[in-house]
Amino acid sequence: MKKVALLTGITGQDGSYLSEYLLGKGYIVHGIKRKSSQFNTQLIDNIYQDPTIPNRNLILHYGDMTDSLSMTKIIKKIRPNEIYNLAAQSHVGVSFENPEYISNVNSLGTLRILESIRLLNLQKKCKFYQASTSEMFGDLVKKNLNEKSNFLPKSPYGVSKLYAYWITKVYRDSYNIFACNGILFNHESERRGETFVTRKITKGLAEIKVGKRKCLYVGNLNSKRDWGYAADYVKMQWKMLQKKKADDYVIATGKQISVREFINKSCNYLGIKIGWKEKGLKEFAIVKSIIDKNSNIKKGDIIIRVSKRYFRPNDVDNLLGDPSKAIKELNWKPLVSIDAIIKKMIDNDLKLL
Repeated sequence: MKKVALLTGITGQDGSYLSEYLLGKGYIVHGIKRKSSQFNTQLIDNIYQDPTIPNRNLILHYGDMTDSLSMTKIIKKIRPNEIYNLAAQSHVGVSFENPEYISNVNSLGTLRILESIRLLNLQKKCKFYQASTSEMFGDLVKKNLNEKSNFLPKSPYGVSKLYAYWITKVYRDSYNIFACNGILFNHESERRGETFVTRKITKGLAEIKVGKRKCLYVGNLNSKRDWGYAADYVKMQWKMLQKKKADDYVIATGKQISVREFINKSCNYLGIKIGWKEKGLKEFAIVKSIIDKNSNIKKGDIIIRVSKRYFRPNDVDNLLGDPSKAIKELNWKPLVSIDAIIKKMIDNDLKLL
C-alpha cells in the first residue's frame, strides 16, 4: 500500500521540492494551501503537467494554520503516515511588523497539528516533521552551531520557531509521538521567493543586465549565512522520518559567505566586475569592467547601493551550521555548491526575463 504524506506549505519552495521527491518515491501526497483570490500554486503546477504522475497522487485541500478545526478535519480525513509542517510566515523582517500573526501561524499552528495527532490517536500511525530554523540560534559566539548549541533568537520569527521546536519535543516525550525537528540553515533555489535577499540579488542583477533596472538596493552587506540548496535539504527531511527513533538534526553545509560575497559571485557569473566604495550606509558598488560589450551596463555605473530601509531592527550577523550528526547518522551531505546555486538562480531569472 502506498504511503500517504500531508504537507503544509506545499506551494512554497520546500513544499514543491518535497512533493516532487515524495511522488517520485511512490507516495500519495496531500497538500494544504490557503484560499486566495489569486493563483498561488505556480511552484507545483509542473507536477500536474507531468504525464508520468497520476493526478490522483497529488491532492490539495484548503486549510489554514490559524484554524484548528480545518486542520483537524483534514488530518482526520486523510490519516497520513507522515506530516511535514513546512508552512510558516518565514520572512524575518516582516515578523517585526506582524509579530502576533507570526506567532499564531508558526507557533500555535505547529501545536494545532500535534494536538490533532494526539486527539485522533494517530501516535502509532503518523510521523511528524517540524521545519525549524537557524534563526533560533541568533548571534551566538559559537560559530559551528549544532544540535547541542544554545538558542538566543533575535526576532519574533526566531522566537515563534523556537516555541514550535520545543513543543515538538514536548509532544514527542509526553505522548510518544514520532516527531522530529529539522534545524535548517538558509537554503536557496531558483524557486525562492523574490523578497528573500538571495533571490532579490539574482533577480535584480539579471534585470540590470538586460536593462530593466538601473540599481539594486540592499541591506546589511556584512551578514554571513550558511547557504545550501533547497532540493538537497528536503531529502534530509524525508530521511529523518525513516529512522526508527525520532531525533532532531541540523541541516547545513558547514560553509558560509557574506551578502557582499554573494553579490560578488553573482556579478562574476554575469561577467560584471565591480568595486566597492565608501562604508556603512554610504557603501555602493561601481562597475569596473564588463565582458558583454552589448550589455546595457557601462563602466562607472553604480549598480548596488545600501539602504537603511532594508536593515532589520535586530539583525543576526553570523550563522554557520555543523551538519556532522546528519552526515554520520543519516548518510547525507549537501551536493550543490553556492556557486552552482547562484548559477541556477541567475539562469532561471534571465530565462524569466
